[in-house]
Amino acid sequence: MNAPAIKTKKQVNKSQEKETVSKNSLSKEDSVSKPIKKKPHADVPINTYKPKAPFLGTVTENYTALKEGAIGKVQHITFDLSDSDPFLNYVEGQSIGIIPAGEDNKGKPHKPRLYSIASTRHGDNFAGNTVSLCVRQLQYEKDGETINGVCSTYLCNLSKGDKVKISGPVGKEMLLPEEEDSNIIMFATGTGIAPMRAYLRKMFEPMEREKNNWNFKGKAWLFMGAPKTANLLYNDDFEHYKKQFPENLIYTKAISREQNNSKGGRMYIQDRVLEHSEEIFNMIENPKTHIYLCGLKGMEPGIDEAMTTAAAAKGLNWSELRPQLRKAGRWHAETY
Repeated sequence: MNAPAIKTKKQVNKSQEKETVSKNSLSKEDSVSKPIKKKPHADVPINTYKPKAPFLGTVTENYTALKEGAIGKVQHITFDLSDSDPFLNYVEGQSIGIIPAGEDNKGKPHKPRLYSIASTRHGDNFAGNTVSLCVRQLQYEKDGETINGVCSTYLCNLSKGDKVKISGPVGKEMLLPEEEDSNIIMFATGTGIAPMRAYLRKMFEPMEREKNNWNFKGKAWLFMGAPKTANLLYNDDFEHYKKQFPENLIYTKAISREQNNSKGGRMYIQDRVLEHSEEIFNMIENPKTHIYLCGLKGMEPGIDEAMTTAAAAKGLNWSELRPQLRKAGRWHAETY
């Protein structure tokens, strides 16, 4: 998985927003307490290519995903899959493994690192023959020395035409529901936005809607965390979707170094959760609502604390509700 750059995975009129989500809400007895059978996902490709026999993909593009003045280095990298045989199919929400070139400090080949896929199954070019990643270069200080992450540095420095060992795809935890009228709540920090980008492209890109014969009719709500505005990945795309589909997409940002929460501290996703707790739990009470969380593992305690407070205001116990949602296949988390 990718490591986001911060520590913490279209705005409609507020009264209109509350009205829209409340129409979809159900009673606690009907939607939260009642057991819901988790639906299996059919025909999901898994490990078409094993780490010991990877596919050699070709880099078609590698460009910065950040705006000027951003912190760190984040690249959007695309690989050509045309020559894979069997073909490396994947679906939105899965991951692929990348095996960096060279050897580890024991002289052995590097083990694969997993990265969440940032593209839909049709790829950024809609031709169905590429896969894209959103990768932040991992850097940290140790004994006064800057240490660069092995695989993330390898990926960020790739050039067009380079060959890369790819394994996978893997994962069924982050897959989208099949129903067009599902509601999707997304919490993402940094490069945890990768699977969310794939979801939103599937939901709102006209070519995707045509190719999939799947027209999203529910409510999608993206909570995106970043340290600075320049670090908001794919922000222009999401703003465009919000403008084109104002009844279906809400886009809420938590920019920690530029915005303050109600207590005057830095603004994180958990603060936004508390601000919108009533609307969020009106949606969660609807059995068609799914929640997706992706980013650094350090974001989970803050989200849990905020959800606990928000649930209590609705007379619900989050420590009991969260396992119920997971068992029903409605809580999807991928943190690292």
